[in-house]
Amino acid sequence: MVEISSDIIRGYNDTIILFLLSEAPSYGYEISKKIKALSEDKYMIKETTLYSAFNRMEKNGYIESYAQVAENGKKRTYYRITEVGMRYYMEKCEEWKLTKDVIERFIRK
Repeated sequence: MVEISSDIIRGYNDTIILFLLSEAPSYGYEISKKIKALSEDKYMIKETTLYSAFNRMEKNGYIESYAQVAENGKKRTYYRITEVGMRYYMEKCEEWKLTKDVIERFIRK
């Protein structure tokens, strides 16, 4: 089975995370489970990659973090997308369309 190169997908981790946060605020473990499920086990984001993306996106103003106590009483850090983050997400979607169009010209079908 062919695996997705981490070099290829690295540039789209923010887009993937922002997509999920545009649906609802969430926390790290839940986001990693959703990525695995939605990719049908073809991509599993590493914990270090996920949290470095959170830190970078929070510094850039794309997401905000806040503490919340879960149903089981455990305190978790949740993340939500900001307006700036939503605009960035839309830009990345447009960038992907252009990238896909260019790369498809070099793929034999």
